[in-house]
Amino acid sequence: MSTKNLSTPLLMLATVLAGMLSPMQSAVNGQLGHVLKDGNASAVISFASGLVVMFFIIMSKKQYRQQFASIPSLIKTRKIPLWNWFAGLCGAMVVFSEGASASALGIATFQTALISALLLSGLLCDRFGVGVDEKKYFTPYRVLGAVLAVVATLFVVSPQWHSTSFIYLAILPFLAGLLAGWQPAGNSKVAEATGSMMVSITWNFIVGFTVLTIALIVRMALGHITLELPGTWWMYLGGPLGLMSIALMAILVRGLGLLMLGVASTAGQLLGSVLIDLLLPSLGNTVYLVTIIGTLFALVGAIVTTIPEFRAAKPAKA
Repeated sequence: MSTKNLSTPLLMLATVLAGMLSPMQSAVNGQLGHVLKDGNASAVISFASGLVVMFFIIMSKKQYRQQFASIPSLIKTRKIPLWNWFAGLCGAMVVFSEGASASALGIATFQTALISALLLSGLLCDRFGVGVDEKKYFTPYRVLGAVLAVVATLFVVSPQWHSTSFIYLAILPFLAGLLAGWQPAGNSKVAEATGSMMVSITWNFIVGFTVLTIALIVRMALGHITLELPGTWWMYLGGPLGLMSIALMAILVRGLGLLMLGVASTAGQLLGSVLIDLLLPSLGNTVYLVTIIGTLFALVGAIVTTIPEFRAAKPAKA
């Protein structure tokens, strides 16, 4: 059934549920990082599992194979700015921070810090024209959304102000979110150049996997880490969960549009984070009242920043 035949509320609900895949991925990668005691190793495994899935997808279709094979010439001819080809580094930072800090922080705190930084990054990228065709200047709604994002982060880390190590760990997803703000723009440009979002996603995984693997090999060669893979099967699902989230969002955006998709998926991420921490404490952490307040602030911040766009998109009365 086409998404056009579904009502908006059902699509919103589906997007909220799809948004829950993100905290699930954080929980899986966080637990993997906890078992391995290394965020770098956890990120490599997560990227590798996703890359295996994408390999079979790309190889299944001749058009995908041809589009992927065109990448070297596209890079050489500089069809798009060179930095776009390295957007996968931002994804690598996000996945690394999951493995290094999600288990210790709790999924709600991790996701709130990440989402809040993404809001700030999006605001700055729009203002200075980073990865967008048209600059969007600061408005009261946008600034208020950014302030709420900062307040949200302060709320979720406040129970552990006394722990310096906790604060340092919370900085990781926040920095990852700031960097990841321009990742969609880079991936979009690669998709435009190659003619396929599937190829863009695969390239994104290759870049992230390559950089993280080189770092891991160097550290192992220097004797900084010894790696023993866990026997628990679900710890290898981080990459596929991320791919499922991307695929579902690509389908649902056709019926909702980017604005409503962004708000609904953010709600799903935050709701899913709190539920994981509450229902699966072994994968998350203690949920304080201020943690829930912080997630609400992050959600309100996401909604507030979209108000001007919703108003602009609203059809004029006859």
